[in-house]
Amino acid sequence: MERLITLRPDDMRFIRSIDSRLVSYNIEMTEVTGGTFWKAYTPGQIAGTEDFPLPEKFSDFTAMEELLQYYPPIDLYNEHLRVLAKELGPAWVRVSGTWATKTYYDFADATNGKVPEGYQSVLTKEQWIGVLDFVRAVGAKLLISVSNCAGDHPNGGALDLTQTQKIFDFSHSYGVDIDAVEFMNEPNMLEVSGAPKGYTPADYVRDHDIFNRWVRSHYPQCLVVGPCNAGGIHTENSDEPMGGGIESMMETCTVHDLLRGAKERLDVFSYHYYNGISERLASLTPSGHWAAELAHTDRYLEMASINARNCTVLRDHYVPNGQIWVTESGDAGGGGNTWASTYLDVLRTLNELGSFTTITDGVIFHNTLASSDYGFLNHDTFDPRPNYFAVFLWNKLMGNVVYDCGIPVMENAHIYAHSRKDGKAGAAYLIINNSLEKALTVEIQKEADCYTLSGKTMRSSVMLLNGMELSVDTDGNMPLLFPVQQAAGKFELAPGTCTFLIM
Repeated sequence: MERLITLRPDDMRFIRSIDSRLVSYNIEMTEVTGGTFWKAYTPGQIAGTEDFPLPEKFSDFTAMEELLQYYPPIDLYNEHLRVLAKELGPAWVRVSGTWATKTYYDFADATNGKVPEGYQSVLTKEQWIGVLDFVRAVGAKLLISVSNCAGDHPNGGALDLTQTQKIFDFSHSYGVDIDAVEFMNEPNMLEVSGAPKGYTPADYVRDHDIFNRWVRSHYPQCLVVGPCNAGGIHTENSDEPMGGGIESMMETCTVHDLLRGAKERLDVFSYHYYNGISERLASLTPSGHWAAELAHTDRYLEMASINARNCTVLRDHYVPNGQIWVTESGDAGGGGNTWASTYLDVLRTLNELGSFTTITDGVIFHNTLASSDYGFLNHDTFDPRPNYFAVFLWNKLMGNVVYDCGIPVMENAHIYAHSRKDGKAGAAYLIINNSLEKALTVEIQKEADCYTLSGKTMRSSVMLLNGMELSVDTDGNMPLLFPVQQAAGKFELAPGTCTFLIM
């Protein structure tokens, strides 16, 4: 039986206008300082032919040697990296992560590389200047989270603002202000996220107010963002979290625990969302891990939108009229699944962008730009992975006005409609045929430009555009991304493809 959709760009309903920096990304603090991060998968693991050795028990995952490896500081002056980052267009850069909560800012060159008591790593002046120069060079805005570990509570009491003042004042004096801040990364996991031993939700609320009050007093132009929770989202009417499963392993308190007693209001509501936990952590909480065979299914793809809808309830309660920022997003917590760097994850990435824009306005920070297996770029070469090319095309083609295209919900097909990015009349469609067996028939009334993405296999590290391999050349230049002209009438989209159709 034919699966048919008919596109009528002249018969669509306006939903909203969205942020031009929707597609943004993280640079982990541990990338900046150098340090441990998720151990890279082997080619066999990426191809699905080799298993990943699993840990037997869980502790502070920043110290689990079997899951981690050392990486030197990222070179943010690398021209190839800067060019590719700039190609993504206007974005937010978030420098944060679990490691950031335990990082000491040594802008006076006072430590001689020795980590002060109560911290885990040191950020040097030169390293932070590298971040500020990168942000300026690529035309980005800067979001950070600050440290909140034992070293920031020298007397065991309330937050000491010495570290906060250092990083804000230094950035300002250098000429690149911090544009937005989250007090602490993933505070719902408390000690696991680096907070002092015995730290409670009440301690967080106290320090959240101390910190945010200081920011508003000294840097009023800086957006205060939060609560930056990871895992499932609890609504007022249910204690059951709706998410991808990561919360079942690490969550210790809810959004309500962290915000209900806070006196300082937020400007933006933020949360983290991953579709479950990666193979690295799967043995610890099997129910939180999705198998690769499910990564194209409707149930898997809808999880991000379920979470986003739940978050609108929380946003409306705690940050009325504010944007929602997903300040970390990727296919799986714990550095990504073995297929995170392959074409298979493109379906999830594009569907999350499409569904999010129909639900709310805000920003999605992909984790990461160039670290671990879920990075847009390969860590060693900075060469683009399939997800990079996918979001590059999104930014090139999908405009900032979102429409309801009026097509009924269909199994294994997801259709989103925006204005054209070039400003011309018409529409830009994203059509995801996530059936791996059946073609999808599309009917159009006039000629259209067609950009169809596919993989040699679903777990291929190389993505195809209209059948041609996508890669940068030997000089690091982006490929020319030409469409196929599709005549009016009916045509088929192959199984397992993502298509941008510009009319």
